[in-house]
Amino acid sequence: MKVTLLIPTLNESVGMRTVMPKVKKEWVDQILVVDGKSKDGTADIAREMGYDVVIQETPGIRGAYMDALPFIKGDVILTFSPDGNSIPELIPVCIAKMKEGYDMVIVSRYAENAKSYDDDAVTSFGNWLFTGTVNNLHRAKYTDAMVIYRAYYKKLIYDLDLDKDSSYEFEEKLFKTKVSWEPLLSVRAAKRHLKIAEIPGDEPVREGGERKLQVLKWGAAYMFEFWREIFVWR
Repeated sequence: MKVTLLIPTLNESVGMRTVMPKVKKEWVDQILVVDGKSKDGTADIAREMGYDVVIQETPGIRGAYMDALPFIKGDVILTFSPDGNSIPELIPVCIAKMKEGYDMVIVSRYAENAKSYDDDAVTSFGNWLFTGTVNNLHRAKYTDAMVIYRAYYKKLIYDLDLDKDSSYEFEEKLFKTKVSWEPLLSVRAAKRHLKIAEIPGDEPVREGGERKLQVLKWGAAYMFEFWREIFVWR
């Protein structure tokens, strides 16, 4: 099982210098940075550190993933945030859990003994609401259906139609935004009855970078997705 650590960045020079040195290269088979044309030298720092770098041309976090997809060498993708929100030491723990035979492993901020220190009242309520909605509508048992910090087999992107614009385009046009694929991945993995595990992992306060969260637009788009998925995609 080969693992690619996939790192989307936008002006993450602080995290690249403070967080990424804690990531040991021997933990994974490839470290791939997909950079959204940062103005603070993030891509250059990543190259200096010996990482593979792709410059993002397609807008949005999902666009970053799709631009990176042809360059991913691993059978397993482990998405990781370099802004301090993701704890590097949990990377080998997550991979070890995948090797037990799971299709996806989520590093949950809300599992027992874990806590998000980056949440505010709005994001805390939103994550509770969205995860609860996914669980109730799609018979799942997540504690964290939204988080970026997770590992899954690359083939799931194609098996679950996450690579198709048609899986997102209606809500993106309706709410004039671009969404990521983690929430839909959670929903469709549950609908397919895939083998999913969660491990507890704190979410520290971010150390730098640009916060990309669009609370109202993303929230509306994701809630639309969750309800739509009752009727579409089998």
